[in-house]
Amino acid sequence: MKRIILLAITHGAAAAIGFAAGIYFLPILTAESAPDAAVLEQQAAQSRYSVELTRDLRGVDALHWGDGTISVSADSIAHQGELAPGPDYMVYLTKEFVEHEDEFEPIKSQAVRIGPVKSFDGFLLNIPEGVDIEEYSTVVVWCESFGEFITAAKYR
Repeated sequence: MKRIILLAITHGAAAAIGFAAGIYFLPILTAESAPDAAVLEQQAAQSRYSVELTRDLRGVDALHWGDGTISVSADSIAHQGELAPGPDYMVYLTKEFVEHEDEFEPIKSQAVRIGPVKSFDGFLLNIPEGVDIEEYSTVVVWCESFGEFITAAKYR
């Protein structure tokens, strides 16, 4: 009987570890290639605003972070750098700076969704028609699947 219980515990732990590893590695394995570095540099050079991402935010931890530069222009948002890998990342613009999910969740309904992040080593997203970047101040990267704050940067 003890062997059966021990076997169930060890197999259950192995299954849980495998499941967690799958959640972590699947986005990495299925991520698209980042836009060409020259394209990202060109977008950054033409941007109206440019800001560095920092890991000094309250919502940033070992699994949820971003490094690099965010460049915002009237028609696009470009990221040169790295994001912690994860599923279902979305970029939003907000009117106020947030640095944790407890600050973003209450204002998410007023934020404008720009689009999904499909690579973790740089991205380029078009600003949707009718969105005026001057009405907003902050770019937020958010994990839709788990309701997790990844990073944010105040561009104006």
